[in-house]
Amino acid sequence: MFTCKKTYHDIPFAHRQHHHDGHCALIHGHNWSITLTFACHEADANGFVIDFGKVKYLKTWIDTNLDHACLFNEGDPEKDALFAQFGHLFKTYTLPSCSCEGLAQHIYEIFDPMVRFQTNGRAWVTTVEIEEDSKNSASYSSITSNC
Repeated sequence: MFTCKKTYHDIPFAHRQHHHDGHCALIHGHNWSITLTFACHEADANGFVIDFGKVKYLKTWIDTNLDHACLFNEGDPEKDALFAQFGHLFKTYTLPSCSCEGLAQHIYEIFDPMVRFQTNGRAWVTTVEIEEDSKNSASYSSITSNC
């Protein structure tokens, strides 16, 4: 199996951990990085796992959904009231868990099918690593390594 990685650096967005018993319960921002590990059993005609010039659709998704956004957990009891009153002032994105771990899993679940579709099933995402301010990171990996 071949693998390669692509990293998107310095993506600014905020989040709030509403269950946290400290300052992370407040809306706060970070500069994030997303590293994707791709895999395949057979490289393409160019010898690539993924042609990095042809994954602009991933960057477009990041820019559309995460760049300068504020992420909220689906279960955040304050989000609906906040969106109703102030939602016109910022871009929001809701997901099951906006922790590093939850974001890694969420992005995996979105990007893996996209990559499989774009490569006709030849390549896939094996791991998504999320880095928060170059200090903390978490990753999510698929259980199986092939189609």
